[in-house]
Amino acid sequence: MNRLSASDDLQFETRAVHVGQDPDAATGAVITPIYQTSTFAQSAVGEHQGYDYARTDNPTRTALQECLASLEGGRFGLAFASGMGAITTLLLYLKQGDHVVVADDVYGGTYRLFQRVFTDFGLEFTFVDMTDRDATRAALRPNTRLVWIETPTNPLLKIVDIAEISALAHEYHILVGVDNTFATPYLQRPLELGADLVMHSTTKYLGGHSDVVGGAIVTSDAPLYERLKFLQNAAGAVPSPFDCWLVLRGLKTLALRMERHSENGLRIAQWLERQVHVKRVIYPGLASHPQHAIARQQMISSRGAPAFGGMISFIANGGKGAAEKIVAATKLFLLAESLGGVESLIEVPAGMTHMSVANSPLEVDAGLVRLSVGIENVYDLMADLDQALESI
Repeated sequence: MNRLSASDDLQFETRAVHVGQDPDAATGAVITPIYQTSTFAQSAVGEHQGYDYARTDNPTRTALQECLASLEGGRFGLAFASGMGAITTLLLYLKQGDHVVVADDVYGGTYRLFQRVFTDFGLEFTFVDMTDRDATRAALRPNTRLVWIETPTNPLLKIVDIAEISALAHEYHILVGVDNTFATPYLQRPLELGADLVMHSTTKYLGGHSDVVGGAIVTSDAPLYERLKFLQNAAGAVPSPFDCWLVLRGLKTLALRMERHSENGLRIAQWLERQVHVKRVIYPGLASHPQHAIARQQMISSRGAPAFGGMISFIANGGKGAAEKIVAATKLFLLAESLGGVESLIEVPAGMTHMSVANSPLEVDAGLVRLSVGIENVYDLMADLDQALESI
């Protein structure tokens, strides 16, 4: 039995380091071993030490799942080979004819999976501005089975009131899922706000070092967990032991990194608002953000103070041409997809991460630039952006 669990009265940072990660029973190794094995010996038919085949379970994955559940304040965690693998497995929980209400600003890969894959299997999707409670209610149907929230959304960083939308959905006995990738459990805990499950791309902030691809789902609903656990094994989108180990390593410094991401993000967003080459800055920590008040209420770090993460979007004066010049001119901000690593990244969503929403109601402004602000020195980052803005 593990020394620590989600029920222990320990702070976030301590749980990130210890929960699910006892010293190895065989050797005393302080760091969870990488159990690089595909199968496990059995003493007799059906008699084993808790593990029989690595797609079903693996001790390194178990450690990660227990730690993730603890950090999100949930009872059960499931790890996957990618964030999209996690969402795909969740959708397998649904049946032909079921309807899903989705936030109208979501990751392009999520939109692609919903609209271009699962509609072929009889699922129905409605995209709605979830910052509008009445519009969200109007989108619900008798066959709605899931409300899918991103907050902050990707890439427009809308803030959805998780408690309000969860309460609305539960009036109709509808499941609520939240993609918490941008905020992480350090800044936002959707289960505490009424959601039924939380999803992460562990590729991003949880891994934190741009060296792993993974996903996760956390819930406290036992029947939901049992079904998703069955689907995890049946569909097989599971992570390797090494990938689980990399995410576990990242979790140990998550609190420290998120504090720095948030500090740098706020300062750079405030600086960008003063730049003549920037038409609009979108960051939940700015008073100019339409849902700033909601962000202050639900994006609360484990230190008890509002914090808003490291994701910033801005619209360049000059549209697509200006945006492409800016991203080509940065030196510290690397032009690349993904986010949440220790290094700063920059991209143009319309031509990169969100190409799949082109010519749809979710189409992204071609002049929009998205920043993933890393943990470098903030003055170096501002100087890099300054010279890039001057290039236009």
